[in-house]
Amino acid sequence: MTSASSPVLQRSSALSQFILAPNPGPMSLDGTNSYVISAPDAGASVVVDPGPADEGHLRRLAAVGGVELILVTHRHADHTAGSVRLRELTGAPVRAADPRYCHGGEPLRDGEIIEAAGISLQVVATPGHTSDSVCFHLPDDGAHGSVLTGDTILGRGTTVLDYPDGALGDYLTSLDRLEALGGAAVLPAHGPVLPSLEAVTGAYRAHRLERLAQIRAALTGLGPDASVPAVTDAVYADVDPSVRRAAEMSVAAQLDYLRGRSGA
Repeated sequence: MTSASSPVLQRSSALSQFILAPNPGPMSLDGTNSYVISAPDAGASVVVDPGPADEGHLRRLAAVGGVELILVTHRHADHTAGSVRLRELTGAPVRAADPRYCHGGEPLRDGEIIEAAGISLQVVATPGHTSDSVCFHLPDDGAHGSVLTGDTILGRGTTVLDYPDGALGDYLTSLDRLEALGGAAVLPAHGPVLPSLEAVTGAYRAHRLERLAQIRAALTGLGPDASVPAVTDAVYADVDPSVRRAAEMSVAAQLDYLRGRSGA
């Protein structure tokens, strides 16, 4: 197994490799998967989610050579903090959906097709985890293609909705959009690669609906105006303290959805 202190490129699909950033934690799992995308013999590459501002990690990404574009899936620091430094090391523009995280590049547009490093990828807006979350669809990556899902879908566990910026109604719509891409491989920003986008989106939706049912049941006992901490105590009774805040954010997003304020 690759050491976190000296990570190397690991193959994740026909057109992608990744370097695991040294930032493990309760929310980032083993760390951020910083992807390097390129066609065989292209002599150029696209980096997706540079990860934290760790000099060694960023220099390893720059050393792959020919980095012509840097993309980020959403605004969180474990994806964006290294962007400016990687641009300094490579000269490549940084593009994101949120203009605040663009450096030398234009904001990403939903449905946009990007041609770079001998590959073609499409931007898919997938708000919910955050309002600016996007995924990248590589239709030619293997038999069924692949999708770089950022934090919208993880390699294990489930995604936290960063309420109030993230919203459950948006997230459920995003799952529908991703499910329509069929059996594409899932290249998540945290955790292992998964074989079928269609299968995992179905499981994610079932999980969300199960949580909604649990919250409805909790409100029956606690009252319709129960607080977020009280509902969290009822529904996430055994949650580890390290992820208590994440659980409360998810509960807040689900209460907002149930109380009709999410716009869904």
